[in-house]
Amino acid sequence: MDTRKVTGLEAAIREKESAIVAFSGGVDSATLAYLAHRVLGDKAVAVTIKIRSFPDRELKHAEKVAEEIGIRHRIVFFDELTIPSIASNDPQRCYHCKKEILKLLDDVRKELGFNVILEGSNSSDKNVYRPGKRAIMEAKEPVYSPYLDLDVTKDEIRQIAKNVKLSVASKPPSPCLASRLPYGNALTEEAIKRVELAENFLSDLGFTELRVRDHSGMARIELHPFDFKDMLLHREKITSYLRKIGFDYVTLDLEGFRSGSMDEIL
Repeated sequence: MDTRKVTGLEAAIREKESAIVAFSGGVDSATLAYLAHRVLGDKAVAVTIKIRSFPDRELKHAEKVAEEIGIRHRIVFFDELTIPSIASNDPQRCYHCKKEILKLLDDVRKELGFNVILEGSNSSDKNVYRPGKRAIMEAKEPVYSPYLDLDVTKDEIRQIAKNVKLSVASKPPSPCLASRLPYGNALTEEAIKRVELAENFLSDLGFTELRVRDHSGMARIELHPFDFKDMLLHREKITSYLRKIGFDYVTLDLEGFRSGSMDEIL
């Protein structure tokens, strides 16, 4: 990739003098945290907002990645289900959730006396349905999106992560668990936990990129077509476990894995 973009990112971050990084532990936020730590040192802190829809598995992963980078890491717990505009799960759910998360991040920023919140939206997201982007745009200062500012793509971020040997360089995206329920189906602690357990079970069987969509008790499993054969070999084990945790029916989506399939009806 163009090394001038890395230099540009570092210069843009350095100019801010101090920053917290909105940190999920995915490749975007991890690479941003790495660069921030490299140029700002102790004036950069990674902050993870742990909502109910953020899997416990991902939180443990985020802690490991922060340790790998060497950046200070804060975790803030937030029950998004107490916010009616989020729990109702309408198509603007992500907008309302991002607004609340940005408020919490700003509280940490003010507590630390830091200048900005760095967040990892990138130029590959421009044509994707992401209501949360509007919340970021509305926040303006002190929220800063360096990847957008310097037109850095997802592939370029992965290349930076690979070049600096971050363990997350090839990590698949992992959107929050609320995205597994159809819009209009209210979010509940029970439904979110059911999806989390189902996806953990499939991950432990060796499937690396997957979704379990919960259609009012019917599990619609999305896997890459090359994984279909292996899934059928585990068919009885999978159906038995998913019924045990509360699903009435277990199905395999023949269209295969695709990110954001719940948005297809919009």
